[in-house]
Amino acid sequence: MPISPSPLWHPCTQMYQHQDHPPIEVVRGQGAYLYQADGTPLLDAISSWWVNLHGHSHPKINAAIIDQVQQLEQVMLAGFTHPPIEALAQRLVNLTPAPLTRCFFADSGSAAIEVALKMSLQYWQQSGSPERTTFISLANGYHGETLGSLAVTDIPLFSSQYQPLLIQHLRAPSPDLTLKYTDESDESFLTRQFAAIKALVEVHRDRLCAIIVEPLVQGAAGMKMYPPIYLNWLSSLCREYDIHLILDEIAVGFGRTGTMFAHEQADICPDFLCLSKGLTAGYLPMSCVMTTEDIYQAFYSPDVARGFLHSHSFTGNPLAARAALASLDIFANQHTLNRNQVLIQTMQQELTKLQTHQHIAHVRQTGMIGAFNIVQANGTSYPATSGKGKLVAHYALSHGVLLRPIGDCVYLIPPYCITPDEIRHVLDTARRAIEFAVSQHLPAMMSEAALP
Repeated sequence: MPISPSPLWHPCTQMYQHQDHPPIEVVRGQGAYLYQADGTPLLDAISSWWVNLHGHSHPKINAAIIDQVQQLEQVMLAGFTHPPIEALAQRLVNLTPAPLTRCFFADSGSAAIEVALKMSLQYWQQSGSPERTTFISLANGYHGETLGSLAVTDIPLFSSQYQPLLIQHLRAPSPDLTLKYTDESDESFLTRQFAAIKALVEVHRDRLCAIIVEPLVQGAAGMKMYPPIYLNWLSSLCREYDIHLILDEIAVGFGRTGTMFAHEQADICPDFLCLSKGLTAGYLPMSCVMTTEDIYQAFYSPDVARGFLHSHSFTGNPLAARAALASLDIFANQHTLNRNQVLIQTMQQELTKLQTHQHIAHVRQTGMIGAFNIVQANGTSYPATSGKGKLVAHYALSHGVLLRPIGDCVYLIPPYCITPDEIRHVLDTARRAIEFAVSQHLPAMMSEAALP
């Protein structure tokens, strides 16, 4: 059996597939494009796994990191501090609802979820309710792949092998609008789904720490979307029963939904706000959990054991903090959210054109995120082993566009430097890729696990 000569083991990849489809070597990035070793450009329509905001190799972010590396590259944050991380914490507090006054930094989205879960649990232990040890998350929700975050993730592909390591928490039905009955209104469907989570809370209220959700878009489930009203109901439910609300904005924060943060569209404030991915505009690993003064005070004590004893060697790294500050400067100085409205409108116009295509269903959009599903001519889904998503990705790649479908979902989540013409090109390429994919037959063994 041929074995790759490289010692590198790639993430979220079945390495066996690299025998026939070796990984693509990227040597440079500029704006919305990645460049392969031979100079071939690829339009990065997925923001390099949803992290890049303003384009690759942005001159202002580059300059900020270069300036910082000449001053201070790293210092431990336990017992020390430095200007970039102090400035970033204050900027984030200024951007979010008033009750969010504290910032705890970590290194990844999964770590941010771990921090929020642990903080919520420890808060109740130190507030006279040690019986509160359970969390509610949504069906098909994704919150990361470390053990704590995986315990509140409901995607078996990622979690089924590790069940002996995972604590079992509660699941509530998803408000994903693609799940509603054909003749059911959005309001009726959402009311029905919310009634189920409310019933779950009523039964288990005495042992609940928090409810955790991805607001507006369940990303890894296939860009499943729902309206802000569900968040309003959820926030009221948490207040009524005195349980925490954790919003996982790791994928949807920093403009992805059209507003700086998704929860703004519901005009609510969570108890914990988890941020990562776009926090540093895709440059360096960093995450942040924002929380309230009430929660902070439950840890504030002369007793060291009552403190939040969670750490990471590179917490609050100065280089990452400067990248994040430069990104926020770009938002402010270039009026990015306003400029994005043209891109959002273009995406909406192009997605509308796909609604009558016989192999496209569930066309949907939230801000700068657009998605639709590949279906058979009779409207039914393809079998999970059909490999249609893989064929779409390879066709798009051969035509200079980087797409990475999730199962039968094709999505667009581009950097904000993309142009309206490039959006049209991406969606036209995706349409042609689907037409190619549905005309082909792929062996069942060739799954999406080998996507570039």
